[in-house]
Amino acid sequence: MAAFLALTLLTLSIFSSPTQAEIFTSIGQMTDLIFTERELVKSLKEYIEAEELKLEAVKSWANKLDTLTHASTSDPEGFLAHPVNAYKLMKRLNTEWSELESLVLQDPSDGFISNMSVHRQYFPDEEDEKGAAKALMRLQDTYKLDSESFSKGKLPGQRQHSGVRYNALLTVDDCFDMGKLAYNENDYYHAVLWMQQALRQMDSGEDAKTPKADILDYLSYSVYQMGDLPRAIELTRRLVAIDPSHQRAGGNLRYFERMLSKELRDMGRSQQELTDERPIQLDTYERPKDYLPEREVYEALCRGEGIKMTVKRRSRLFCRYQDGNRNPRLLLKPMKEEDEWDSPHIVRFLEALSDEEIEKIKELAKPKLARATVRDPKTGILTVANYRVSKSAWLEGEDDPVIARVNQRIEDITGLTVDTAELLQVANYGVGGQYEPHYDFSRRPFDSNLKVDGNRLATYLNYKDEPDAFKTLGTGNRVATFLNYMSDVEAGGATVFPDFGAAIWPRKGTAVFWYNLFKSGEGDYRTRHAACPVLVGSKWVSNKWIHERGQEFRRPCGLTEVD
Repeated sequence: MAAFLALTLLTLSIFSSPTQAEIFTSIGQMTDLIFTERELVKSLKEYIEAEELKLEAVKSWANKLDTLTHASTSDPEGFLAHPVNAYKLMKRLNTEWSELESLVLQDPSDGFISNMSVHRQYFPDEEDEKGAAKALMRLQDTYKLDSESFSKGKLPGQRQHSGVRYNALLTVDDCFDMGKLAYNENDYYHAVLWMQQALRQMDSGEDAKTPKADILDYLSYSVYQMGDLPRAIELTRRLVAIDPSHQRAGGNLRYFERMLSKELRDMGRSQQELTDERPIQLDTYERPKDYLPEREVYEALCRGEGIKMTVKRRSRLFCRYQDGNRNPRLLLKPMKEEDEWDSPHIVRFLEALSDEEIEKIKELAKPKLARATVRDPKTGILTVANYRVSKSAWLEGEDDPVIARVNQRIEDITGLTVDTAELLQVANYGVGGQYEPHYDFSRRPFDSNLKVDGNRLATYLNYKDEPDAFKTLGTGNRVATFLNYMSDVEAGGATVFPDFGAAIWPRKGTAVFWYNLFKSGEGDYRTRHAACPVLVGSKWVSNKWIHERGQEFRRPCGLTEVD
C-alpha cells in the first residue's frame, strides 16, 4: 500500500496543478481527472483484494480450528492426554489467537482512505458540479434539445472514437438533481423540464433512490411558478394521493384551487376548458428572457439556422493563393485563402497550423490554463464572467520556436506587424464552453454625428463603452483578429456573427481573419461575434489580437469614418 501511495503522489504531481478551481471550464484539464479516477479504481481494487486475502486467512483458520475443536470436545481428557495436544492448546490460546485477533483488527482500508484523502484536494467542488449542470441546460436551450435527448445520450453529431461510441445515460436521480439545482436557482423553466423527465423515467419503471413524492413536490410548485395552475393542481393531487400527510401538499392544493377558481370567475370560463392532458415538452412554456438582446438570433446561428448566405453573396466569394505581397517566406509555398464573408470581409486560411505545431502549442498551454477573463467595462480590469466559459493561457515567442514561427507566419500572411500584438492566447472550452456575443475591440463613447442605420444605432447604444480597455498596453485598439482552429468539433462550437448572420465552423489547422476597425480607426460594430457552446467534442483555438500601433504604413488611415 505504501508503494501504491507513493505512485499516486507521483501521478498527482504529473496530472494536477496546485489549484483546480473551475475544472468544468476546460475539457483539456478535465481529462486529467479521468486518470485520477482510474488510479482511485486501482486503489479500490487493491483494497478489495486485501480484504479478500484477510477474509481467506480468517476462514482458513476457522475451518482448521472447527475440525480440531470437534475432535477435542468429543473427549477432552483423552485429547489432552497427548502432551503435544496439551502444548499446542497452550500455544494457540497464548499466541496464535492473539495473532488472529491482530489480523482481524487490521484495517486494509487505511491505504485506500489515504489515497482518497490525497486525491480529494484535486476533486471538482460544488461549483464545478453546478457549472457542469448549467452547461447541460445551456446546450439544451441553444440547440433545442429536450431533456430526454440528454437522458438517453442521444446527441447530434456524435462520432465513434477508435471504433467506440461513448454513450452516457442520466438516471432518475441524475435528472432530479438537475431539476433541483435549477429550482434552487429560481430557474423554474429548467426545473420543470428536468423534474418532468425524472417523473417520466420513474413512471416507466426505472428504479431510483429519490421518492416520487419529492419529484412531484418540486415539479408541481415549479409548474405553478410558470403560471400553469391546472397542471400544478393535477400534479399536487398525485402527490397527495401518494403521501396524504405531506407537509405542504394539502395547503398548496387548496391554495392553487382557490387561485384557479378566482381566475376562472374573472374570465367566465370553466375548469374543463383549461384542462391540458398533453405531456410537458420543450416548448410547453416560454423560456424567460435574459440580458442578451440578440439571444434568439445568436442561438439560431449556432444551430445553423438563419444564416444569410444568399446566392448573390456567394457569387462574390473566391479562393486564392496568398503570398503576402510577395513575401519571401510565402513565395515558394503561398497560403491557401478562402473568402468566408464579403462584408465585412472575413477570410479563412487553410493549413495555417500543422498537426505537430498544434500538439506543441497545446503541450505548452496546458500547464498554464486558467479561467478565461473579460475586461470590466467600468474598470478595465480583467475578471471572470458567466458568459465566457473556457480556460486560456498566454504564450510568448520566447517560450518555444514553434510560437515564434506561428507569430511570424501571422505577420507574413496579414502584412501587419505583430510586434505590438498581444501574446498568443490559447483557449480550451469545457462542458458547454462558449463566449457569448462580444466585441474584440474597445468601444469609445458614441459619436452622435456618426451616420449609421437604425439597427446599427441600437447596437451602438445597447452595449457599454470601454474606451480604456487597452490603455495600459500603450499599443492602441485591437485592429484585427487572427483565430486559429486547433481541433475539429463534432457538434456545436461555431463562430457566429449575429449582426449579419454568418456562421463559421471550426476546421482543424485552419485560421480565420477579420478587421475589427475601419481604416479611420472607428470600430466596426458588425464584427460583434460569439463562440457557440460546444455540444460534442473538445474545442481548442489560439487567438492573435493585432493592435493599431506599428500599422501606420502597413494599413494607412482612411479618409472617411467607415472606410
